Amino acid sequence: MSEKSASEVLKEQLCYNPKNGRLRKDDEVLEKADSFCESYKSFLDNAKTERMAVKTAISLAEQKGFKPFDPHASYKPGDKIYLNNRNKAVIFAIIGNRPLEDGMRITAAHIDSPRLDLKPNPLYEDTELALFKTHYYGGIKKYQWTAIPLALHGVFVKKDGSVIDVSIGEEPDEPCFVVTDLLPHLATEQYKRQLHEGIKGEELNVLVGSHPFRDDKGSELVKLNILSILFEKYGVIEDDFLSAELECVPAFKARDVGLDRSMIGAYGHDDRVCAYPALQAILDTEQPDRTAVTILADKEEVGSEGNTGLFSSFFNYFVNDLAKTQDTDGYRVLSNSECLSADVNAALDPTFPDVMERRNAAMLNRGVVVTKYTGARGKAGTSDASAEFMGKIRALLDNAGIVWQIGELGKVDLGGGGTVAKFLAYHNIDVVDLGVPVLSMHSPFEVVAKFDVYMAYLAIHEFFK
Repeated sequence: MSEKSASEVLKEQLCYNPKNGRLRKDDEVLEKADSFCESYKSFLDNAKTERMAVKTAISLAEQKGFKPFDPHASYKPGDKIYLNNRNKAVIFAIIGNRPLEDGMRITAAHIDSPRLDLKPNPLYEDTELALFKTHYYGGIKKYQWTAIPLALHGVFVKKDGSVIDVSIGEEPDEPCFVVTDLLPHLATEQYKRQLHEGIKGEELNVLVGSHPFRDDKGSELVKLNILSILFEKYGVIEDDFLSAELECVPAFKARDVGLDRSMIGAYGHDDRVCAYPALQAILDTEQPDRTAVTILADKEEVGSEGNTGLFSSFFNYFVNDLAKTQDTDGYRVLSNSECLSADVNAALDPTFPDVMERRNAAMLNRGVVVTKYTGARGKAGTSDASAEFMGKIRALLDNAGIVWQIGELGKVDLGGGGTVAKFLAYHNIDVVDLGVPVLSMHSPFEVVAKFDVYMAYLAIHEFFK
């Protein structure tokens, strides 16, 4: 083998040269990544809505000794607590050895994903078919949601306050639902629409039945039959839709993608592909130096609004209550804290390369993505991490041997997006985005690389340690 030239040696010393991360790790690490992702796939299948994600996360945490937070109790290092916010967001924390006033190590991900929500008065009959009217949630390409099997999840809340859980369409022996589309033979006028209007919002109607009620007298007998089935199964009447939260999501399971099984295809990678590593990282942490916190929040896909989104004060109130247990102020705790905003980034798709600037684009299998800033065009709506904090995270990842890359969300003038980072930065917390690159983001079947998922877990776990 010939010796390296002076220029080759200097390039190795001075040039940034990201490579396929899998090639830089031995078989043992790759096997651990594959094993980790088996449990992640199970989480995906059991956490298709924010309510399901909270329920699943709390169940896993309680098995590890986490207990509900009591603001009037006192806590010692190593104590594990959680705060359930309306069954749609949850905070997990492990009390650290150092006082809270020294700051916390926080990771925040969101557990809501784009979907089809039922309208408050959804059920109707037309041409002897029963359908649900929907209002799509988050940024979707509407045409992607037709002609695929859908499941229905959520709750009815009756006037007496009782809550009735609904889950239909996930199991092979259960019926599923579908949004129908126009056949190509009759789609001449539809083809003339711009792509984003190929299917309009009011055309996202979910087919739910076709059999009429056995009594052939009266009108809307198919609708009546559906109401009869719902009453028999759940004890609800049509009025109960007025106080329900029901969501249609893809009915298929998480699957390995590729002959080499190196990737996972599923609904809801954005952002459960970061939420699960953040959850598992804190479950695997025993007694951290600084108090470790994982936030799984709702409503990110619609701007983090509402009292379960991070634009609200529920996290701030939790910190204030926790600070009082150590006779300090919440703002001091927050001001000395650091956070990884765990959210996904777009992976470079070789079929659509023109939307990305390659030197600053994330790629599958190059590890977890650190995104200094998000926002749109002129960085609108971002927190933009400081160079000092970027340097600290860079050193943390490199020293731990974690494979990582930098990334932006596309070319400057083509769009962009936001995360929860700015809502945490609002509290004077040092924060940067760190997450997993995704192909087909916001589609019903997103794709990630197993290696990147595992690197996200290692990064967050190292951050907590």
